[in-house]
Amino acid sequence: MRAVQEILDSGRTTTEEGLALFDSLPPASADFMLGAWAGTGLASDHPMDGLLEAYGWHGKHFESTEDVHPLVFVRSGGRRCRLGPRRLFAGLALNRWPRLARSALMGQVFRLLMPLLQVGRSRARLRLTDYRGKLTATMQYDNLPINDVFARIDEDTVLGVMDLKGMRQPFFFLLRREVS
Repeated sequence: MRAVQEILDSGRTTTEEGLALFDSLPPASADFMLGAWAGTGLASDHPMDGLLEAYGWHGKHFESTEDVHPLVFVRSGGRRCRLGPRRLFAGLALNRWPRLARSALMGQVFRLLMPLLQVGRSRARLRLTDYRGKLTATMQYDNLPINDVFARIDEDTVLGVMDLKGMRQPFFFLLRREVS
């Protein structure tokens, strides 16, 4: 496996290498995850590679273990908004029409519809779960079969693994702690 820094610098991995990286890292506690985090995908030839960023994904906000905002996006003008994942994932049409989901037209339509997808209350919670033999912080979506599992890279960076029921491979992403 390549060194952690080499993977981070390249922004790319494979599914096997990403899982091996996760396995090599220490777990993240729930308390460690509290706060605001900026996110970016870690490309691994996954259907979601680059998609969230193309739509203006900013990251995640963990207010408490009971109140987590899993999808924070940036609207035009730089204002952040919290989106409801159920509507977002239903609207992406990723599984049926992946080329359409990635098109510039869909990105424009999404940005226009973003205010309609905005939510006030949290849409996830944070728990410790066992993933690949490691008891670690896991963000559980309220109404979707998705768990985002985290392992610590350093004091301000975590590797996230999105585990979606029925998806053949996990989606990898990085979160970096925002300083307020």
